[in-house]
Amino acid sequence: MVKKFGDFTAVKELDLTIHDGEFLVLLGPSGCGKTTTLRCISGLEIPTSGSIILDGVDVTDRRASQRDIAFVFQLYALYPHLTAYKNIAFPLKAQHVPKEEMDKEVDRVVKMLRIEHILDRKPKHLSGGDMQRVALGRALVRHPKVFLLDEPIGTLDAAFREEMRTELKALHVDINATSVYVTHDQEEAMSMGDRIAVMNAGVLQQIGEPHEVYANPVNLFVARFIGSPGMNLLACKPETGENGQLGLRMRGNNELLELPGTLQQLLKEKVERDHSLVLGVRPEDTTVHTAEQEHSLAAEVYVTEKMGSYHIVDLSYGEEIVRARTSAYVDMEIGQNVRMSFDMGRVRFFDSESGQSIMN
Repeated sequence: MVKKFGDFTAVKELDLTIHDGEFLVLLGPSGCGKTTTLRCISGLEIPTSGSIILDGVDVTDRRASQRDIAFVFQLYALYPHLTAYKNIAFPLKAQHVPKEEMDKEVDRVVKMLRIEHILDRKPKHLSGGDMQRVALGRALVRHPKVFLLDEPIGTLDAAFREEMRTELKALHVDINATSVYVTHDQEEAMSMGDRIAVMNAGVLQQIGEPHEVYANPVNLFVARFIGSPGMNLLACKPETGENGQLGLRMRGNNELLELPGTLQQLLKEKVERDHSLVLGVRPEDTTVHTAEQEHSLAAEVYVTEKMGSYHIVDLSYGEEIVRARTSAYVDMEIGQNVRMSFDMGRVRFFDSESGQSIMN
């Protein structure tokens, strides 16, 4: 699928299959094309080229009302003059569903969302969390083929977002409906998605299960974007040391980092001599030592961020900053000279020119 607005291409050659009953998260920064993709699925936008296939049927030219899709927006879009009950019941009323059946369906959804106590209130008398539940109820009452959710909890405060993440995922499990969820929050994506589709500049970068995308990013964009903090990325080149073993000449402090045999073999097979690489390693796979340590690099403590149950220690390594996740009981002073080492079984290598992983 391609979607253009004049000369601007919002979505480029997107080929994406969403499985029946799956909770798929479209993740990416603002302007990456994720909401445009959702609107094309819903029928609110028509693709410039390509097709939208729903349950084996080409619905590309069908209006949104003909696609049997429920859409939950970030800003709720509730009718201000209607009570919560009437907002939820509105899709059924528009379809001329008999009142007895309509009451039964609304009651089912209301109990599921635990909002029996607010049914007589209008939106202006509801909290943000309650308005979100009413908007969800209006979508759930119809038994649609697909639920589309466009940053539905983005306006809530942190505590409410955490609660709603749990409720939305539990709700998905209960009804086993196919759901597509748009967010720019990678924590939401990791905690909720069966699979994550990462987008940037209108291009699908990677799709996979959360752990797969986190542990094995296909390019530098995904490595930086997924994770909080993101992956450490260090410039280096393969170089043979005095012992005849292949290592990495690190740009940060011009040290030679020794490699285990498996990584030496990988680099020999996939990388030309003296070709620039980027070594990627997660903060939790980076260890800080206060004493000499074999196979480690010299660094200096830049700052420590105390996160409660753990610390993030920012290390100055030449002109680069390396972030390590440590125990909350580790206490280091700014400017302290330390050594850092990496879990070499979990590092990833990227081509510095193309940005693509050499390990996929």
